[in-house]
Amino acid sequence: MFEPNYQHILDCAQNREAQRLPLYEHIVSYDKIGEIENVDMMSLYQGDEKDLHEFFRIYCNFFKKNGYDTVSFEECIGVVMPGSGALGDSRVSPVIKTKEDFLKYPWEEIPDMYFEKNSKYFRVLREEMPAGMKAIGGVGNGIFECVQDVVGFQNLCYIGADDEEFYEGLFQKVGETNLKIWQRFMREFGDIFCVLRFGDDLGYKSSTMLSPDDIKWLIFPQYKPIVDLVHSYNKPFLYHSCGKIFNVMDELIENIGIDAKHSNEDQIAPFPVWVEKYGDKIGNFGGLDMDKVCHFSKPELKEYTLDVIKQSIHHGGFAIGTGNSIPDYVPAENYLNMIEIVREYRGDFKK
Repeated sequence: MFEPNYQHILDCAQNREAQRLPLYEHIVSYDKIGEIENVDMMSLYQGDEKDLHEFFRIYCNFFKKNGYDTVSFEECIGVVMPGSGALGDSRVSPVIKTKEDFLKYPWEEIPDMYFEKNSKYFRVLREEMPAGMKAIGGVGNGIFECVQDVVGFQNLCYIGADDEEFYEGLFQKVGETNLKIWQRFMREFGDIFCVLRFGDDLGYKSSTMLSPDDIKWLIFPQYKPIVDLVHSYNKPFLYHSCGKIFNVMDELIENIGIDAKHSNEDQIAPFPVWVEKYGDKIGNFGGLDMDKVCHFSKPELKEYTLDVIKQSIHHGGFAIGTGNSIPDYVPAENYLNMIEIVREYRGDFKK
C-alpha cells in the first residue's frame, strides 16, 4: 500500500536523487479533480467552513491516492490586486497606464487583501493534510506576472521605451509588495510547506518576453529577497517559468539561488536537455510534454514516459509529471494513464 513521504520531493528540490521517483504537478485544476472524483469542487471551494473542509479533504486525498507525496497548492496575488486581469488578456484595459495611475494605486493595501481572502484556505489545508504529506506551493504569481496583471504587456513595453524611471518603479513596487506578503506567509503558514515556489512566466517558445538585460536589471533583484527569505526558514525554492529562458538560467541559479526549476515543452527543448544542462546544479521538475500527454495513446505515452525517465534519472533531483500543469482541457483518462505508468515503473502495485 502506498504511503506518502514528502521527503522524496524535498530531496529532489535539494538536488538529491530520491529513493522513490516523485510525481509532481504545478497545478491540477479543481474542475479536473471534480470530474475524476464526481464532485463539484468549485462549489465546495467557494462555500462555507464545512464546505472548505470537505474540499481540502477530497483535494488532499486525491493527491495521496494517486501516488503523490505532496499536495500542490497556491493562492495567487494577482487575483486580489484591484483592477487586475490584463495578464495574458489584451482585451482587458490595464488599470495602470500612467505614472499618475501608478502613484495612486493602493499598493499598501494589497498584503491585507491577500490574507483577508486566503488565510482561511491555508488554515484548513493545514488541518486536512494527510499524514506523511506536506504542501508544495505557497504564494502564487511572481514579479513579472503581477506587473503585467495591472499594466498589461503591451503597455509595459511602451512604458519601458518612454519612461525608464516609471518602468523600474513598477517592478520595485511589486517586489516590495510581494515580499511583504511572503514575509507574513512564511510566519503564519510556512510550516505547511516542504517546498516553496512561485510561477513567473518569462518566455515564449523562442526567447524571453523582455530582454535578458531587463530581466536581470528589473525582475531578478526582486526575486532575491523572496528566495533568501524562504532559505532563512531552511526550505528550498522551486522556480516555475514557461518559455525559452536558457539565457538567464545561470543568473537564476548562481546569483538568485533557486534550488529547482519546473516547466518544459518539447518544442523548446525536451526535458533531458534541461536535466543535462542543469542537473548538476539544481533539481528539475516536470518532464512530459503536455501536447503528448493530451494526444498520445496509452502505449505511446508509456514508451515516451519511460524514455524520459531513462534519460533523466541519475542526473540529480528529478520529479516527474507534465511540463506545465493539468488544466481542464487535459483528458482525465490521459492524465490518469500518465500517473499509472509512473506508478507501475516505481513498483507501487506490486503485492
